Amino acid sequence: MNRDWLWRAAKTIRRNNHRNALAGAVAGLGAGIAIGVMEFFSAVAHYPLVIIPFATSIVLVIGSPEAEPAQPRALVGGHIVATLVGLAVLKLTGPHAWAAAMAVGLAVLAMYVTGTFHPPAGINPLLVVSHALPWTFLLAPVLVGALLLASFTFVWHRYAAGRDWPRHWL
Repeated sequence: MNRDWLWRAAKTIRRNNHRNALAGAVAGLGAGIAIGVMEFFSAVAHYPLVIIPFATSIVLVIGSPEAEPAQPRALVGGHIVATLVGLAVLKLTGPHAWAAAMAVGLAVLAMYVTGTFHPPAGINPLLVVSHALPWTFLLAPVLVGALLLASFTFVWHRYAAGRDWPRHWL
């Protein structure tokens, strides 16, 4: 049996060609599996991990694994930094719409300064301030979810897509 098609498919996926249907199908499959795994852990833990933007984080780390915001430092650090900013602003101002907007702006600044810029994490401070979420939100779902996603992404890219991820851990 000719295995040339398998070699070409693997090469296409490793190249991460955004206009190739096969690469898109593999990325879509990975994103779907990651969401399913997150939903499973949410159900088991009785805590909705999907209330923060892990869906958009999944799209980024699976679909554009070479991008700097898709690296573990940005993925995990961005969610943590943005959430910390939201919690600090909430503590200082209370749950006001203007405070939520300010928290998002400060979170973007903080992620840039700390080298953890991860655009999907920008919604975390908005959620924290507008819903007056407790400090425990930082641990679960934010930290737990980000670590689960980083672990899944590592396994997915190494074993399903056949490429190295991440480019660097820190």
